[in-house]
Amino acid sequence: MRARVFLNKDVRKELSRGHPWVYANEIDRQDSPEDGDLVDVFYHSNQFLGVGYFNSSSVIRVRLLSRSRLPIDTAFFKMKIERAAHLRRKALPGRRSIRIVYAESDGLPGLIVDKFSDYLVMQVSTLGMSRLKDLVVDALVKVVQPKAIYEKTDVSFLEKEGLEETHEWLYKSGPILIPFEMHGLKLLADLKGQKTGFFLDQAENALRISALLRDRRVIDVFSYTGNFSIHALNAGASSCELVDSSERALAVAKEIMKMNGFEDKASFVNENAFDYLREAEQNSLDSVMIDPPSLIKSRASLGNALRGYKELNLRGIKALKAGGILATSSCSQLVPGGAWKRVVEEAFEDNKSIGQQLLSTGQPPDHPVMTAMPESKYLKAFVFAVSPLGDF
Repeated sequence: MRARVFLNKDVRKELSRGHPWVYANEIDRQDSPEDGDLVDVFYHSNQFLGVGYFNSSSVIRVRLLSRSRLPIDTAFFKMKIERAAHLRRKALPGRRSIRIVYAESDGLPGLIVDKFSDYLVMQVSTLGMSRLKDLVVDALVKVVQPKAIYEKTDVSFLEKEGLEETHEWLYKSGPILIPFEMHGLKLLADLKGQKTGFFLDQAENALRISALLRDRRVIDVFSYTGNFSIHALNAGASSCELVDSSERALAVAKEIMKMNGFEDKASFVNENAFDYLREAEQNSLDSVMIDPPSLIKSRASLGNALRGYKELNLRGIKALKAGGILATSSCSQLVPGGAWKRVVEEAFEDNKSIGQQLLSTGQPPDHPVMTAMPESKYLKAFVFAVSPLGDF
């Protein structure tokens, strides 16, 4: 029998609307669950709310897995994963490399699963989900039938969850550089790189943005392994310069360029992106792509993050010729979309420039935003044509 958690009389309305997090200050009383244990959650009236997993070390005390009294077993995970996979097949038909599970948005908090061709890469970010990992692997094998499954768990807040980094094959084995194809391009997911090895959330955006870059020289800062650059070259960009502080990321990017026959059109700069843009000659560039990692670790550092985003965009705009293209993104969930948009607008104002918005986009269908959970929306991206204010 699972331990029970009872909520206060006055809890957030969002809980009844489908939000999956129960905060510590919403709990009235509880049995004595161990951290990582499954618990049944009840309203103050003793009405059943759902089943989730518990962690006393987290401000989010319970993360809900189901609103029904279901056994949390392989069949449960198989049902959830089948539903998520079905949505992907409908939304992105024919895609063989895709995010199969996007945590809370698929009813599986603490779990991300990316599929690269026939291989799966898992990221487990909570103690409760870590305790259920064997069931998840069994379900993934049954539903997806992969060649192998790798766990790449190295997110920054593992210590708070009582977890350690994990880098290992959980089911069979495979290469450290996983080859896969997308949009007619040959790509690599690097298991020694960032996140799950490749940023699938920007794949569709890279395709859409690339259509605006034909015959342009592209500067791709925070390039990682070159997702934006390889799409741009494939769409007819004249050249790409990839700027990243990671030597390994650039080495993988070089290999990707060779695989696709673009090695003569790509150059590589191992440098801090802030420094690169700060030193760039004014009014000299055709197009600049800015896709930094998250600049914020907690809400307390929001101000610093916004200043960082403004600095990046300010320098990018300053370096562009009249009619140049600025493609800019933020993957920081803790930075509100409105606040980020405002600092981009301020960067234009400070440069006495005008931006004509050509594209506004966000997450692709395999990273669905959950209506009951605003936190599931994190990715924001704009593309602008840039001109001096005096030209208007």
